[in-house]
Amino acid sequence: MILYDISRDALTTPVYEGDPEPKSEWLKSMEEDEEYNLSLISMTTHSGTHIDAPLHFSDDGKSIDQLRLSTFYGKCTVISVEGILTGSDMERLLPYCKRRVIFHGGGKTFLSYSAAIVLAESKVVMVGTDADSIAPPFDEAKTHRTLARAGIAILENLNLEGIRDGEYDICAFPIKLSGLEAAPCRAILLEMEKGLNRR
Repeated sequence: MILYDISRDALTTPVYEGDPEPKSEWLKSMEEDEEYNLSLISMTTHSGTHIDAPLHFSDDGKSIDQLRLSTFYGKCTVISVEGILTGSDMERLLPYCKRRVIFHGGGKTFLSYSAAIVLAESKVVMVGTDADSIAPPFDEAKTHRTLARAGIAILENLNLEGIRDGEYDICAFPIKLSGLEAAPCRAILLEMEKGLNRR
């Protein structure tokens, strides 16, 4: 089995415009003759690769700790496409997709409101993107709210460099943060190696 780390670093990845920069500091350091190393981090729950829960854009939506763990593990489809996807685009693509869909677009792929509507009526449980948001900057709210009301988890800020289109298994469990609207995660794609099977 081949494992592909498709996560971005939470401390060094550029943040969404207007968000505070992540910070880290040493509270204890063995270089300073302390007995052990101990660090502190400060960042938003949307730093680096992260999962948006429905609560992000819906007051009555589920928080990150309330989402089913099965949402974040299973078959997924990676699709290379750029631009703002419409409902018609989604109707064309979804018949070829698993219940978890990742859009590979060099940070330039977004879902329109109409695309979110089609997804909300599908069996998809998670959508992912290598952009810093699943929605275009001029229409963040409607797309996020539509996906939130459908209970679809959103995986944002992926590193898909070198990843081919196709089907994989994905593992992208968020950190357990009670009552919050998002959480960082370590996203991994798993691909079975092709060749002879040994028994």
